[in-house]
Order: sequence, then structure tokens, then C-alpha cells
Amino acid sequence: MNESQLPQKLCLRNIYELLGEVFYIPAYQRGYRWGASQVKDLLDDIWEFSQSAGGNDSAFYCLQPVVVIRQNDCWQVVDGQQRLTTLRLILHYMEQEHLRRPLADAYKKSLYTLQYETRPECEAFLQRIHEESNLDNIDFYHMVKAYEAIQTWFAEKDFNDNNKLMAILLAKSAEERAVKVIWYDLSDECVNNDYAIDVFSRINIGKIPLTNAELIKALFLQKNHFHNDQARLKQLQIATEWDAIEKRLQEPALWYFISNSNERYPTRIEYIFDLMKGKKPSDEAFFTFHKFHEDFKTDKIDVEQLWQGIKRYFLTFDEWFQDRELYHLIGYLVDCGKEIATLKQKSEQENSTKTDFKNHLKTQIRGLVNVQLDNLEYGNADIKKLLLLFNIQTLLSTKEADVRFPFDRYKQEKWDIEHIRSQTDSSPAGTARQEWLRDIETYFGKSEAKEGQEFATQASSLLDKERIDESEFKEFYERVIRFFKQGPISWGDQLGNLALLDATTNRSYKNALFPIKRARIIDNDKNGVFIPIGTKNVFLKYYSRQSVIELMHWEESDAKDYQHAIGEMLKDYLPEQEGTSK
Repeated sequence: MNESQLPQKLCLRNIYELLGEVFYIPAYQRGYRWGASQVKDLLDDIWEFSQSAGGNDSAFYCLQPVVVIRQNDCWQVVDGQQRLTTLRLILHYMEQEHLRRPLADAYKKSLYTLQYETRPECEAFLQRIHEESNLDNIDFYHMVKAYEAIQTWFAEKDFNDNNKLMAILLAKSAEERAVKVIWYDLSDECVNNDYAIDVFSRINIGKIPLTNAELIKALFLQKNHFHNDQARLKQLQIATEWDAIEKRLQEPALWYFISNSNERYPTRIEYIFDLMKGKKPSDEAFFTFHKFHEDFKTDKIDVEQLWQGIKRYFLTFDEWFQDRELYHLIGYLVDCGKEIATLKQKSEQENSTKTDFKNHLKTQIRGLVNVQLDNLEYGNADIKKLLLLFNIQTLLSTKEADVRFPFDRYKQEKWDIEHIRSQTDSSPAGTARQEWLRDIETYFGKSEAKEGQEFATQASSLLDKERIDESEFKEFYERVIRFFKQGPISWGDQLGNLALLDATTNRSYKNALFPIKRARIIDNDKNGVFIPIGTKNVFLKYYSRQSVIELMHWEESDAKDYQHAIGEMLKDYLPEQEGTSK
């Protein structure tokens, strides 16, 4: 193969294009280790693709990247030997059992060759693997087991099935449905074997995973896109701006404003690419790379213009983040499942102003909280959306203070709904009983009142026992409940008795009595722990309208006042409530 025939540095290649090539597996790589399940999964995926209908005849199934370096008359494989070996075994099976003649007779090209530095006899072994039984060599053992898995998989297929699969596997034309690999040639970057070993090591310990983002970056940085005198400068500019975008997206406040994802994106700029190309969860792994690769295949590709489009796309989100009202409205909608790409399209409609866009966002929010407050009870999915909006709108209504709702904390700490006044229909059991006793011990530990000191002493005494007597605990529990006037209530699951708390706090508060919850909330707030403003206000009884505030109890009147405050704060979003006028 001469220099003019070498494929592009980064491109998609049909399996057919690999026929006749020689691949060299260097000693620094481990041997072949795919198991039967991995072989079966690959065949199942290719088969499913071969059976799929659809009008797009040029669709293709894409394998993971094959990373290579040109060395003399062969390709040194840096990454991808497991896939190349498995494909070689599949093609060998089809040559032996389906074609029943050399591949070169049918396709004018022979199978590609695999040469292992540590196994010089490997190619000869692969040529006779259909009749091989020598399993002394560990690499050959795994190859034989993989071949047996291939035989088992094909046992259920007939001649026509095999024909269809072979047509997909060895399609020639770019216009045909085909199986392809992402071909990544590092030859122009490789100065010696040490470089190849370094690349292999970094790929395999996950520091430079070949994600869509890494592959797209390689597309942008290819020298042939630029004039020779500008290439280095343009590469440096794109690489620097790329890093700046990635660094910004790594900031939790921005990332969780535009995304509900946690660790799905090791390189977060890939999320921007996915949004730009409309990737859906059902699309295959390298869908986004394919789409960018199509952009780069045009003859008059303007790389700088393409890159400017990516920057503009990202900067839209950054500008929204800087706008306090947009930040809260959009952050809320994203958390509720609205697609941020759809919101972006709406913002860019012709003749649409920022005011029009904000009005659209508010209309979307109204659709999410179209509820009657009196009808909401614990367990209703609308409550979480409603209380989140209540917290957000409370912050937005305080225009003097530039305080923002922390979507990153909300999503990472998994905030949920909890009762303000806990249910007391049954006493706690198991570990929850000990938690409850420790709460009582701590709460009354500094009490100067005689009854409070007695409570603390009895709680300590019960905790010291190896086994807590059931009747003794029940008697103590009922005494404390009477002291706090916290018997069973009929309104415990209504909206006025529910607040937003993070998962960790939620678990620790579940059985706590109102004054103990209140004390813990205040203590956390003093220590700088973030408490949602609506939750903090509830436990400070900010919404209670009684002339004399009773801080030790949460009564039905408090719950009604709190629910009324929610209705007032969200009156611009809620429908007209039954029995009231807006």
C-alpha cells in the first residue's frame, strides 16, 4: 500500500476494506480474552442490524474504534485487537461453513492477517481453527472457545440467514448497509514504539477513553483542514477553546443547570455534541461521531465555521446561566424532564424576544403544576415539582438578594418529600427506635426543667440496655408524645404538612418529633449546611399567622397557613383554586 492509498487519520471503514491487510499485535498487549457472552452479544447486535427495516440503505452498524499505527507493511494495533480477532473468527467460520471456498474466490480479497509478536504461529492456528483441538496455549484456548460460541450461534441460522449476514459484514460500497469500524490512525503522531505503548496504556486505564468527544476532537484537529502556515495556530486555538468549554461544563452549578445526568459523560462537551445532533437514548453509541463525520466529508468543509457553531451553542447556555430569572425557570423545567435542546430552539424562533421566551417558559411551568392544592396528598408525584417551584419562586421574589437555587445540590443529594410533623400512629422499631431515643437524649440533654432531665436520663438508660423491653419503651414513647402534644392527626399527609429535604436528612428525620426536627434544621443552618429556603421558613414557623407562635408544636392551623403561603407564592402559575379567587 503506497502513501496515497492510506486511509484518512480518522474515518469510518467497512469491514470489507480491512480484507487483505496485515495487523500486528505487539507484546505489550494482553492476549485474546473475549468470552462466549461477548461473542454472542456482538453477533446478536450485527444480526439485529441486518434484520432492521427502514428506508436508509446507507445505514451502518458501528464497532468500537480500532487504533493503529502504520509500521513497515502492516498496521500495529494499539487498541481493538479483541474486536479484530473476533471478527476474524466470524469471517473464518463463514468462509468454511457458508461459502465453502476461499474468501478470495468470492470477494477477490483474502481474510486479513493477525500476527502476534508473542505468538508467531497464531496466523497458522487461526487458519485451521475449525479443526483445532490443542488448548495448551491460553490465547488459543480463548480463541477456540470463542469459535465454539460462533458455531453455536450459527446453528440456528439457515443459508439465507447466513447470506444476509455476510452481505452486511462485507458490503463494499459506502452506500450499502454495512458493518464499519471507526479507524483511528496515529501514524503521524507516533515517533517510536514507546509512544504506542503510552497511548495503549492511557486508553486502557481510561484516561483518554475513545468517546464521541475524543473522536470528534480528532476530526477538528486534523492538519489537512487548514493551510500549512495556519495549521498549528488553528489547532492550538480550537484545543484551547475546547478545554475552556470542558472546564466550564465541569463546574457543578452549570452542569446540573443544563443536565440531569450524573456520571454518564466523562467528557462533558460530548453532551453539547449530542444535543446539537439530536442523539436519542435508543441511538447507537457513536451516533454523534457519525453525524459530525458526515459534516467533515463534504468537499468544502469550513472547520472554523463548524467550530464557531459549537461555541455559539454552548455560549447560549452560559448566557442563560448568567441571567438569574432564566437560570431558575430553565433549571426547573430541565429538572422536570423538559429537553433543553427544545427550549433552545424555541428561544431562537424568528422575531422572538427574550420576554417572549420567558413567557413561553412560564407557560410550560403552568402546565406542570396544573393542580388543586387541597387535592394533593403524600405520594402524589406533583408535590415534589410544586415544592421545588415554591422554593425557586421564593428566591426569585427576593430580587434584592442574588441567591440562587442550587440545582447541583438538589440533584446530587436527591432531595425528596418529608412530613413536617411525623406520623405517630405506631412507635419506631429496630434501629429507628435507637435513633429516636438518641434524639430524645440529645434534645433534653441540656434541659433545666425536671421533666426534661427525666426524659434524657430514661432515654440514656434504655440505650444502655442490650435489649430494650417492649412495654417499657412503649410507655416512655407515649409519655414523650403526650408531652409534645403530638398524637395521631387526620391531616398528616396533606400538602401543608410536607416539605422538601435531602435524602440523608430525610432518613434521619423520619421519626423525629417536630421540635427535634426544628432544632436540627436550625443547627444545620448555623453550621452552613444548605437548607432550602421554604423548608427553613417552615421550621422557623415563618408562615404561621397565630398572634402567639408556639415553637414546640406544628398544628393544623400552621399547616393551613403554610399551604396558603404556597398558593400565594405560586398564584401566577397555579390554576384558580376551588373556593378562592385569584
